[in-house]
Amino acid sequence: MEQIGKEQIKREAGYLYYLGSDGYVWRTPMKSNPSGKKSKLGKEQIKREAGYLYFINKKGYVARSKMNRGGRK
Repeated sequence: MEQIGKEQIKREAGYLYYLGSDGYVWRTPMKSNPSGKKSKLGKEQIKREAGYLYFINKKGYVARSKMNRGGRK
């Protein structure tokens, strides 16, 4: 796992955070939060590379991890 984002995201309860296909961090409300709205967060755009899984780590930064595509033997 490596941290690649420089901008920290403040999380709120009731939202799901993810890196969108446009390279920006987005948040969308969970079913337990029906009054929330989908919105784009931050100004940093991340360029994706094939073979990596992108996510928001516990500290609030964008991180990536190499995907394991081998399966079990």
